Amino acid sequence: MPRPRDTAGGPPQIPRRTALLGGIGALGAAALLSGCSSAGQSAAPVLAEGSATGSPRPGGVLRMARPPASQAETLDPASSLSAYEYLGALYNRLVRTDENGETAPDLAESWESSGDGTVWTFRLRDRVPFHDGSRLTSADAAYTVRRLVDPELASPQGTVLAPLIDPKKVHTPEPGVLRVELTEPNFEFPALLTNYNCYVVPDGSGAEIGSTGVGTGPFRLESFSPGGRGRVVAFDEHWAGPPVLDAIEMFAMTDIQARTNALLAGQVDLLSQTNLDFATARVVQASERATIARSANAQWYVLPMLTTAEPFTDVRVRTAMKLAYDPQHVVDVALQGTGVVGDDNPVPPGTPYRSDYAVPRDPERARALLAEAGVPGLRVDLYTSSYDPVFTPMALAYRDSAAEAGIEVTVRNASADSYYTQIWMNRPLMATYWYTGRPADQLLNQVFRSGSPYNETAWSDEVFDGLLDDARRAADPDRRRTLYQDAQRRIVDEGGAMTPMFADRLVGISKEVLNYRETGFEFDYLDIGLRP
Repeated sequence: MPRPRDTAGGPPQIPRRTALLGGIGALGAAALLSGCSSAGQSAAPVLAEGSATGSPRPGGVLRMARPPASQAETLDPASSLSAYEYLGALYNRLVRTDENGETAPDLAESWESSGDGTVWTFRLRDRVPFHDGSRLTSADAAYTVRRLVDPELASPQGTVLAPLIDPKKVHTPEPGVLRVELTEPNFEFPALLTNYNCYVVPDGSGAEIGSTGVGTGPFRLESFSPGGRGRVVAFDEHWAGPPVLDAIEMFAMTDIQARTNALLAGQVDLLSQTNLDFATARVVQASERATIARSANAQWYVLPMLTTAEPFTDVRVRTAMKLAYDPQHVVDVALQGTGVVGDDNPVPPGTPYRSDYAVPRDPERARALLAEAGVPGLRVDLYTSSYDPVFTPMALAYRDSAAEAGIEVTVRNASADSYYTQIWMNRPLMATYWYTGRPADQLLNQVFRSGSPYNETAWSDEVFDGLLDDARRAADPDRRRTLYQDAQRRIVDEGGAMTPMFADRLVGISKEVLNYRETGFEFDYLDIGLRP
């Protein structure tokens, strides 16, 4: 199920990052950018820390090193194998997520719902051009939405939208108006369209969009080779104005060491979708040509307990596992100051609907619960791998912390190549992570709802599911917030996921780059530029 790219709905949005920069491992995971706390940031933070802002020179070419999805990657935004870095340059959504984590206008200027939250009407911007000269109409938006829920396409976002959308009830009453009649009330529906699979494509373009890349974005496609090199050039007719840059050149490099060395040598300007390990980031930051930009709380790390496997079928054991460890110790060891504690809650700090509910560590209570469950002196295997440099230190820190409660944890390293096919959702206890940026409704329903294909703990709880259903139907925002927060309490108290921490993402960029800002895990293609 997981792929070495985001399945956006699905398995963690997995950056491909496995190798340390050659020759620098001895530096260790020293603290980076000391004094920079990430507490209180939004789900979709604007990334400014560490990156320079100013007035860039008009034009210029930005060179980006990117890890390819595969030789089968495509420019189709609805695909699980989309070449992600091209999408924000080529396309726009109906709505987007702003720097505060709120849903904001993009191709839709405004939207409104019926009183019961079942009918949503979007009013589109006027005279928005596609790269091929045609004009955006509601027919394009309707085609995009219907296509996302087409089971034959199997878009990752289809698992989220299909239960809500009947393609026959997606209407175009006027060229500039899209109306969607939902199968059930959902007052969070626009937020579900901010996902990157939801970029708008021209009506009827499904057969060729994967190679043409025709959209309404600030750049148009000049060349694209799956798994290889490509180039996008400025689209001067973009509805929000032309971009600063003349072009962006994409270089596909599978190996993180090669990408980082290219940055240090001045051969590329940006390491897109590459989260650097601490030692590599320290070397990049100390170099003459490059620096580190930092996206606060961009990833959440998880130790999922499979609730269908012993001993985690017993909620007392799951609770003991959570009470046994000190999340601050895990943050200190695994993140070296580049993150915050998670308190076993997957909704990021500082975001809409986040609950501050937390259960203090209590090793003695953990011991008592294990004895009550008939498993005193519990022994468990915790699987990890070199797939992500944080996995093993997180696992070891948990092991050491949980020992005080009498839990004996054996950390077992598995192959990185098969980790997400052989270990994830197959072993009772393992390490993983997800990118943040999903709206709370999508996050909670995709990753924790009963029966979801991405429910990595296989936890099934009718009370939790009912809270989510009630939240979607609640017209009052305060009532909706309360219900989502109650659902988070249920995860903390009953669920199978331990969330020790949220981690900052460390991105390597050239010192020549200005205005690198990131929302979620997508940067601002319109205003990024190079120094005069």
